[in-house]
Amino acid sequence: MLHPSHFAALVLFALFASVIFGITQRETPRRMVRYGIYCFVLFVGSAIVLSWLMFLIAR
Repeated sequence: MLHPSHFAALVLFALFASVIFGITQRETPRRMVRYGIYCFVLFVGSAIVLSWLMFLIAR
């Protein structure tokens, strides 16, 4: 059975959510792709920042 790491699961979720957000929130294909990439970077970046914050608080 496949057991992805937490980070792999986060990246997979961010990828799928970003695709859906890009398709549903913008009109033209170029804007869809740009918004999807923007959402993906925000998802992954905020998760990394928050995980470091939680790590530092727990210490």
